[in-house]
Amino acid sequence: MPGIVLYTITDSEIGAYLEKHCRQLGIPTVSVLEPIFQTFQSYLGAPVERKVGAQHALDAEYFARIEALNFSMMHDDGALPEDMNEPDVILLGISRTSKTPTSIYLANRGIKTANIPLVPDIELPPEVLTATKPLIVALVASTDRIYQVRHNRLLGLNAADRETTYTDRASIAEELSNTRKLCALHNWPTIDVSRKSIEETAAAIQSLREERDLTEGKEK
Repeated sequence: MPGIVLYTITDSEIGAYLEKHCRQLGIPTVSVLEPIFQTFQSYLGAPVERKVGAQHALDAEYFARIEALNFSMMHDDGALPEDMNEPDVILLGISRTSKTPTSIYLANRGIKTANIPLVPDIELPPEVLTATKPLIVALVASTDRIYQVRHNRLLGLNAADRETTYTDRASIAEELSNTRKLCALHNWPTIDVSRKSIEETAAAIQSLREERDLTEGKEK
């Protein structure tokens, strides 16, 4: 016995061609997807569109997301500061303000994002100060929130006994104060992420971009 041909071809013409030649050879065929198509068509009351490879469609939006993701990964945590006029968004923030996950989330929506850590006694790369294309946003949080996250991180690294200014509440409060002063000086917006999910923070950033685009459009 030659067996049975089971196929999942969505193109009706190709499917008909396959069945015709299988009949000539005396080989039974079964369309695995046809009963599914018929059930959906009956239930929805509308013809089912058969689109080959729809789940693998590679459109401009897909490639934009991939490009943004590659960019954001390469420009994580202050890397390649010379490129700071290329991203759509630059995220600033002290340690543990969710800069990296927010960058990746934005990248998955096609927004090129770089993130720069604000470290005590270390100045910002001059390229950030001269950048004109990107929206520059600082992520902040409450002192208690930063303390909790940093303390838990040290616990995870078995380094809780080595806590220094990294988890000192007064030092954290000073870091946050300096962040706000820096943003006020350069007119950069801040977003408090203390009680925000990554999705909510990203949505707030997208809203700021839309507001800026609208303002710039009116000025033109």
